[in-house]
Amino acid sequence: MKKTPLLLGGLLLYTAGFAQQQEPESIPMEKLEQQVQTLEEIVEVSQKLKVSGYIQTQFQYGEKDASLKVGSANEQPEQSFSRIGIRRGRIKFAYEEGIVSGVFQLDITEKGVGIKDAYLNIKDPWVRSVALKAGVFDRPFGYEISYSSSLRESPERSMIFQTLFPDERDLGGMFTFQAAKTSPWNFLKLEAGLFAGNGIKQEIDSRKDFIGHLSANKVVGNNINFGFGVSYYNGGVYQGTENVYAMRDNAFVLDDDISNEGKFARREYFGLDGRFSIVTPAGMTQLRGEYLFGTQPGGASSGKSPNASVLPATDTYIRNFNGGYFMLVQDFGTWPVSAVVKYDRYDPNTKVAKDEIGQKGTGKGDITYDTLGFGLLWRANNNIRLQAYYEMADNEKSENLSEYATDLHDNVFTLRLQYKF
Repeated sequence: MKKTPLLLGGLLLYTAGFAQQQEPESIPMEKLEQQVQTLEEIVEVSQKLKVSGYIQTQFQYGEKDASLKVGSANEQPEQSFSRIGIRRGRIKFAYEEGIVSGVFQLDITEKGVGIKDAYLNIKDPWVRSVALKAGVFDRPFGYEISYSSSLRESPERSMIFQTLFPDERDLGGMFTFQAAKTSPWNFLKLEAGLFAGNGIKQEIDSRKDFIGHLSANKVVGNNINFGFGVSYYNGGVYQGTENVYAMRDNAFVLDDDISNEGKFARREYFGLDGRFSIVTPAGMTQLRGEYLFGTQPGGASSGKSPNASVLPATDTYIRNFNGGYFMLVQDFGTWPVSAVVKYDRYDPNTKVAKDEIGQKGTGKGDITYDTLGFGLLWRANNNIRLQAYYEMADNEKSENLSEYATDLHDNVFTLRLQYKF
């Protein structure tokens, strides 16, 4: 029994000597603190980074002359046809830290991968009423352009917006002015900036286009919301040849001065937009509409705005246009179902109509289109939405254009399933 203290003392001495020869190890509490700190850093970063997106898979059935948004063109021109595809496959990354945020959004479909948004946004550090946005983002014109495709009650934007603002976005810089939420002037918002004017394609000239939008939005009680806005676009389109045609009365008149080539034709739009919604026992009722008019340079067969990576090398046709849309969306009480009716119109040349088209230099680029669409929306839950929509397109008729002597067979039915995350 007397050997026990000696054994214990020897064991302690050996342990102390061995410990001096080893690297010190963290005790369990220190390891736990390190793990907690790492987790806190991960959580902090994840709170600044937001990932969202949506997928729209759709079936479309079109009459023989229709142009569908998924799949290829009609392989049997004398017959109706159908297509299935991914209309939009969006994934969006947004990172915000302090007064700066950055957004990057991709569109991924069976046709490929493309950039939809890539911009930074900087708020002023004092009252945060002013923000600067730079990169690729929605043009600040009207209401429908910036109204998300994941929320819109019709499958596509109105024809006039698809023509004047292809891809909706542009490369540029923009200031936003809006008073703080505590200010009585918070209901007003001004957006104004300079843009390349070429959609999301690379810039190909030194001229910049101006776009501005002043809007007001007001909430009355818990049931009424209304707003309105005015927009202005001032830009130019490169003239690829010396031949510039402008309307005089009901005819295109040629100006072939050699100095025209390389100059810019005036591109000027004016826009008015309004919206109203009210909640009643019958459900929410929404009314929205926009009206646009102005001057649009284009080609002989189309007035579509520039959206290419090369300068145009064709003659320039300058037209006065107008058009817009009106939409009614009606919910059914508390049911997650809405009925939609939409009418849109685009007149690319207000100087001619009907049988005047096809004479004196005019052609299919001057045909007016009226489209009536109606459908149903079912919001299964916060993530899933099913949409059925039918569009009846009516083109202007002219006996001087054989293709447009009668109405084209171009009605389209769309059935779309959307998942949003």
